[in-house]
Amino acid sequence: MPYIPHDNAETAAMLEAIRVPRLEDLFDEIPPALQSDVSALPEGCSEARLRREMEERAAEQAPLRCFAGAGAYAHHIPAIVWEIARRGEFYSAYTPYQAEASQGTLQLLYEFQSFMTRLTGMEISNASLYDGASALAEACLMALRLRPAAREILVPEGLLPHWRRVLDALLPMQGIRLRSLPQDPHSGRLLLPEENFPEAAALILPQINRFGLLEEVDALAHWAESHNLLRIAVVNPLALALLKAPGDWGEQGADIVVGEGQPLGVPLAAGGPYFGFLTCRRDYVRQLPGRLVAKTVDAAGQVAYCLTLQAREQHIRRAGATSNICTNQGLLVTAATIHLATLGANGLRAAAARAHQQAQRLRALLARLPGVELPHAGPVFNEFVLRLPRPAPSVRDGLLAHGFLAGVPLIELNPADDPHDLLVACTELSEDEDLDGYASALAGVLGEM
Repeated sequence: MPYIPHDNAETAAMLEAIRVPRLEDLFDEIPPALQSDVSALPEGCSEARLRREMEERAAEQAPLRCFAGAGAYAHHIPAIVWEIARRGEFYSAYTPYQAEASQGTLQLLYEFQSFMTRLTGMEISNASLYDGASALAEACLMALRLRPAAREILVPEGLLPHWRRVLDALLPMQGIRLRSLPQDPHSGRLLLPEENFPEAAALILPQINRFGLLEEVDALAHWAESHNLLRIAVVNPLALALLKAPGDWGEQGADIVVGEGQPLGVPLAAGGPYFGFLTCRRDYVRQLPGRLVAKTVDAAGQVAYCLTLQAREQHIRRAGATSNICTNQGLLVTAATIHLATLGANGLRAAAARAHQQAQRLRALLARLPGVELPHAGPVFNEFVLRLPRPAPSVRDGLLAHGFLAGVPLIELNPADDPHDLLVACTELSEDEDLDGYASALAGVLGEM
């Protein structure tokens, strides 16, 4: 569609035709606090001048060593991943409505589904969702469809706060109650409740909680099984290269598994876009949201790929759809599939082991600094909490001058958290000299305060 701007006379004529006094009145549903004053924007400039301006600003920004996490991580992405993902066949592909003309895209999505079922130990995977948090919301809706008499979901306080806010935004309006389960203030892990929850459909089980601690998933899964609750696992896909797959938790395993796919070949990109994944038991496939790609043979006996069990609102009556998701994050799933195929099982395991090893080393280094404490002693994967003698946001800002993005102050995710707590993450990109430099810089910043 061409861009055709309107001059003032044309705009006035259109407003008169629809009987609206001002252009701004067309946007009056936007809260005033979210509206911007367009007149405050600077005058336009040429493309060449704008490019020079951006280059000068970029030169002023020193590269930072990233130790921030909280759900998105600075991982190594092999050059081949986006070299292939940016090919025209993938880069411009959208929903493959005409399956016979989209065999390459469908085959890639099928391979993605295969990778995710192997990682999670489940039987069925969809072809991705928007991000990890919305995938969890879809999993909760799926659980309520499987248990239609129930109206509650049990949510540990150890879930990432921004994921919880997504649940709060999407589920209550559909009459679903979210029951919070407390964390032990000393261990940082989920406390097993003694009460029953007769109206609950499922328990959300983060394998790694918001403090970076590994939850006792077998014990939690056993508890959920004994209370006839569905188990919704929340996982880091990279960590699954080392940790027990959700399909093996407890006696029966998880029922639904979700997670954020960003660690699999997707750059941080200032917060997105990312993609979510969702896998489940074969028995629940009829309630799976999104799309499912299947492998079959055509009339000539050749391998063919197709969309199957399309429970979208475009394919069946609106009230019977499991989800109104019309597409997935196809380009990002393409990158993730290439990333997984490039690394293979051994490469994925090596990256996960390196991230864990460096987190353990940095945790020990920083715990030796005067005034620095580890509030939780439990096992971690690649992320842990530091309790600092100074407010975490000011320490984080002080470390920026030393070239370190030092972590995420927990108070910025949840105002109820201790303002001195800093969540620190390592990946396979964290070199030994980075860890030593971080420890030295932190000691200096704390000494100056």
